[in-house]
Amino acid sequence: MTTTNPFGPSSTAAEVIAGVDLTGRRAIVTGGNSGIGLETARALASAGAEVTLAVRNVEAGRQVADDLIADTGNKSVLVAALDLSDRKSIADFVANWEGRLHILVDNAGVMATPETRTADGWELQFATNHLGHFALTTGLYDALAAAGDARVVVVSSRGHLQGEVLFDDVNFEHHPYDRWAAYSQSKTANVLFAVEAARRWAAAGITVNALAPGRIRTNLMRHIGDETTANAPASFGAVDPSITWKTTEQGAATSVLLAASPLVQGITGTYFEDCQPAALAVPGGFDGVAAYAIDPANADRLWKLSESLLS
Repeated sequence: MTTTNPFGPSSTAAEVIAGVDLTGRRAIVTGGNSGIGLETARALASAGAEVTLAVRNVEAGRQVADDLIADTGNKSVLVAALDLSDRKSIADFVANWEGRLHILVDNAGVMATPETRTADGWELQFATNHLGHFALTTGLYDALAAAGDARVVVVSSRGHLQGEVLFDDVNFEHHPYDRWAAYSQSKTANVLFAVEAARRWAAAGITVNALAPGRIRTNLMRHIGDETTANAPASFGAVDPSITWKTTEQGAATSVLLAASPLVQGITGTYFEDCQPAALAVPGGFDGVAAYAIDPANADRLWKLSESLLS
């Protein structure tokens, strides 16, 4: 699939949102108080959308919201508590949402955490990056469907290229825990979720796309230090210095494109990188989308597994 848009690896969120009017539209950005989530929220607010920052730390979120209001002049920047590793927190967020929802950016995530289990016994990265967003997004389905033309944006990663979903052991109960295998699995799950949600929800006018934002130095890296440490995989550029890094403003560009640009109107079930639909990955490469991450059978299987775990 190709699109006719002028944006690429160095484009910024501000460039992508220029000229777009989101007045009257309502958006949620998970993890919208830092990193590319913050820049995504800033862009959407600058275009006139009502933006809710869904964050774990509400106090910190309110400080960010005040800054965004001052920066954009948009007073409709709101804050709500959301912990994606906590099922009650997700249920409370969904229950408290009223009215239509036009844009949902599933942005928050954790990376390369030490082995950690949630209260349900789930591996933390799979629980936070995939299951939490699955529960949130499916829980908000009625609000998305009511919008008539809602967009769901799922932030994945080039890290998905390092591993498939371990369907027989998603919580590493039988395999030795590997922080990167767990991260890769969760990011592959993000893409598969977008593929299946796009198929299931097309009749409701809901488009669902996934993306890799690129390599950005944010708080997401807090468990590994930086790309030069022993904890970082080759795909972070320690081995290959030709791999480039983006600013947070550039990293948010693809999220903003999928959330708001008329240039991708109607596109769904697609994985983007650098503001363009990605090509199929070449084995051993660091770009593109893995065939297993867009496989319809895998997508259906993951959906059913996720429903089972959450039931």
